[in-house]
Amino acid sequence: MRGEEGSAIVEFVFLGVLMMVPLVYLVMSLARVQAGSYAVTTAAREAGRAFVTAAAGEDAAARARAASEVAFGDQGFGGMGSLDITCSTSPCLTPDARVETTTRVTVPLPLIPAFARDVVPLEIPLTASHLSTVDRFRGAP
Repeated sequence: MRGEEGSAIVEFVFLGVLMMVPLVYLVMSLARVQAGSYAVTTAAREAGRAFVTAAAGEDAAARARAASEVAFGDQGFGGMGSLDITCSTSPCLTPDARVETTTRVTVPLPLIPAFARDVVPLEIPLTASHLSTVDRFRGAP
C-alpha cells in the first residue's frame, strides 16, 4: 500500500497537460481562421460600398482597395489580402450597374515553422464575394 501514495496527482497533471495542449492549439487555429473569415467578408463588402459610392470612375478602384486594406489590417492580415473588381457594364459606374468585389486571403496556421510549411501546405485559403449595385438615380459618368 505504501508504494502507491501520491501517484494519482502526477498522472492527473500528465494527462491534463497531454489533453490541454492540442485543445489550446485547436482554439488558436480556429480563432485565426475566424479572423480571416471576418477579414475577407468585411473587405469584400466595404470595397463594394466604396466603389459604388465614388464620385468619379478614376477614384473608385483606389477607394475600394483602400477600404479592403483597412478591413484586412483590422484583423491582422495587412498586406496579405487581394481584391478583384468585376463590373457588369462599361463604364463601371453606369446607373443600375452591378459591381462584384472578390477578396482572398491565405491564413497560415499558428506556431508552424517555415521549414514545415515548405513540405506540407499548412495554410487555409479563404474567399468572399459581394455584389453591389450602383445607384439607379445617380448621374451618368
